[in-house]
Amino acid sequence: APGGGSEMQVVLGLGTNLGDREANLARALDALERLEGTQIVKLSNLYETEPFDVISQQEDYLNCCVLLETSLKPQRLLEHCLEIEQSLGRVRLEYHGARTMDIDILLCEGFSSDTPQLTVPHPHIRERAFVLVPLSDLFPLHSAFGYAFHEAYEAVDKAGVRLYK
Repeated sequence: APGGGSEMQVVLGLGTNLGDREANLARALDALERLEGTQIVKLSNLYETEPFDVISQQEDYLNCCVLLETSLKPQRLLEHCLEIEQSLGRVRLEYHGARTMDIDILLCEGFSSDTPQLTVPHPHIRERAFVLVPLSDLFPLHSAFGYAFHEAYEAVDKAGVRLYK
């Protein structure tokens, strides 16, 4: 509830490369927006990116980052994200396999965690152009909640990340 004082800002990374990718993203964002005490504050541009670190032939991804404000605790938000992935038909068959939807918690305002279930900040932000580019849309100064990523953004190869539409 507004004014409850327990809201926190969270950045999620979304990616999809199976089926109708735009519809998958729209449905995931709609589901996030419907979560209790949660609203989307800002959405990055959409980017088309080549599959990263994969063992099988796959379609390109559509990726974006979204800034949420939520009263949900990070662990609860993670459970909801996994439920949304499942509801959109995500099946985990192989490492970095093709997927209808992948939702990662990237950053949480005033929160960090290092457990097998939830690592925040996400450990691979700094090496993934498909995260750094949309993240820069949300945070043009390359710093979010004290997490600075300017050097990583400058260093990463952004050639495979193309603005979509």
